[in-house]
Amino acid sequence: MSNMGRIRSLAGTVIRADRDKPVSNFEVARVGNERLLGEVIRIDGTEVDIQVYEEIDGVHVGEPVEFTGELLGIDLGPGLLGSVLDGIGRPLLGSFPEDSVSCFLKRGFFSRSLDTKKKWVFTPIRACGDPVLQGDVIGSVIEGEGFRHLILVPPGSGPSRVREISPGDRKFSVDDTVCLLENGQKISLCQRWYVRTPRPCAEKLSFSEPLITGQRVLDTLFPVALGGAAVVPGGFGTGKTVTQQSLAKWCNAEVVVYIGCGERGNEMTEVLEEFPHIRDPHTGRPLMERMVLIANTSNMPVAAREASIYLGMTIAEYFRDMGLDVALMADSTSRWAEALREISGRLGEMPGEEGYPAYLGSRLAQYYERAGRVMALGEPRRKGSITIFNAVSPGGGDFSEPVTQASLRLSGAFWALDKRLAESRHFPSINWKQSYSLYERALEPYFMQNLGEKWRDGVSFLRELLDRETELLSLVQIVGRDALSEQDKWDLEMGEIIRITFLQQNAFDPLDAFNSLERQMQFAGTLKDLHELVTKEIEKGVLYQQIQSLGLLRRVLSLRGTSPEELQERSSAWFDDLIRSLSGLEGS
Repeated sequence: MSNMGRIRSLAGTVIRADRDKPVSNFEVARVGNERLLGEVIRIDGTEVDIQVYEEIDGVHVGEPVEFTGELLGIDLGPGLLGSVLDGIGRPLLGSFPEDSVSCFLKRGFFSRSLDTKKKWVFTPIRACGDPVLQGDVIGSVIEGEGFRHLILVPPGSGPSRVREISPGDRKFSVDDTVCLLENGQKISLCQRWYVRTPRPCAEKLSFSEPLITGQRVLDTLFPVALGGAAVVPGGFGTGKTVTQQSLAKWCNAEVVVYIGCGERGNEMTEVLEEFPHIRDPHTGRPLMERMVLIANTSNMPVAAREASIYLGMTIAEYFRDMGLDVALMADSTSRWAEALREISGRLGEMPGEEGYPAYLGSRLAQYYERAGRVMALGEPRRKGSITIFNAVSPGGGDFSEPVTQASLRLSGAFWALDKRLAESRHFPSINWKQSYSLYERALEPYFMQNLGEKWRDGVSFLRELLDRETELLSLVQIVGRDALSEQDKWDLEMGEIIRITFLQQNAFDPLDAFNSLERQMQFAGTLKDLHELVTKEIEKGVLYQQIQSLGLLRRVLSLRGTSPEELQERSSAWFDDLIRSLSGLEGS
């Protein structure tokens, strides 16, 4: 017999109801005559508080509440890639009720995240009598153009042996049993998992490889490790969404989970319209084929926004368990925290700083701790990772507000977006003075092994020149540019050349939108050689005014638009021409 109750009071999307039997925290409930989906968030004696994931207009005191006995979960299996879900896992494409006359989901409508009618060809790798444990691979399904979707023994399963397993080349729906174990457990193509419960792993691994973004300012100066976490804070108009979209397109993660958490509807619409048409630079196929989009915009129910990041993390963990590198992007966690604050206020909880609940930091920590690089459960052995890129939207660009500060304590890379840079059309608008990365020491062996000493020399040169430029700009405000030495004038110009040619990147230029680590190293080396060459000429007596007449900024910009194959050849010819020009200056 089901556990029933009645609505006693309502406060926004939070209702209070009584209950017949014991319930658990975060248990799913169906509220009112329209059976709206909700979740138990507090238990107070014989009464419970339930947050409803839909607007509750028209719901009255006294209407029934049904407690399902299950926590909020999602079906994980073939067909998840390329899907668009709302904040509680309902598919938003091709999932509308047949009797619906509009493009909106009806109140109380619920649909599973996977298409239960579609058939998949299952290929087993186990045989009858084989021993299996939790996390073991029993077979696979091919999705799209060659993506091998592994079918795993669900976590929590005890040791057993295969009693029956389907032969190859047969089609199954996600609910069909493909394997029967001797302990009676049936394994299908999909498994259900509660989104607030972290999926287990065999071992947490240390950071040893970078996630390559293709963005020069990030990979060179502020790298993030596979399995790490990066925070991208910035006020309105600083380019958070564009930066995350560039990362989704160009980073070397094999699966991307993108969470539109409380952002404006037009931004999410742009994502939904553009991503299906973007070609994946790694495969040449549509980028959506290796993505999962979760859309919970600012005009959608605020309660579902709070659940959306746990939903996205669960999906990322599922693909991580297959041995894949996953990039998880949340835009933005500030809107998630606002939902948490709104629900906390309706519960009458004691507010903390700026009205956020006192447990804001611990909730963020629970989310961040689910990232990382791991050894997955089961055989064959598989290494996978989840790398987090979280946008934060502090009001007025104030990085001292609670969400930004809590995120800083939990992340290893801080990519601060600067509104002044964005207004001057400097993109990505990452402030190189405020940003930092804590992963550099862990990643140094990787860079040294794959790129050698030139990488370290190039990074040191860029940082020294940018710091020197900052010092000289402060000095210029006091004494003026004319009072500087010839070398200081050149250092000031070299800093500008680095900012414009290296730190800026044109996302619309196919040759400049993505730079491999090798090309970044080569470009940094070219800038270093240029600086050393001009410095030697200044030491011989050449004046800065003569150097300025050569138009070096324009010359360096011409190199940025070359292909990786042409860069070495073009830069050599460019340097030969520059040396001749400098020789002419010396002679004069």
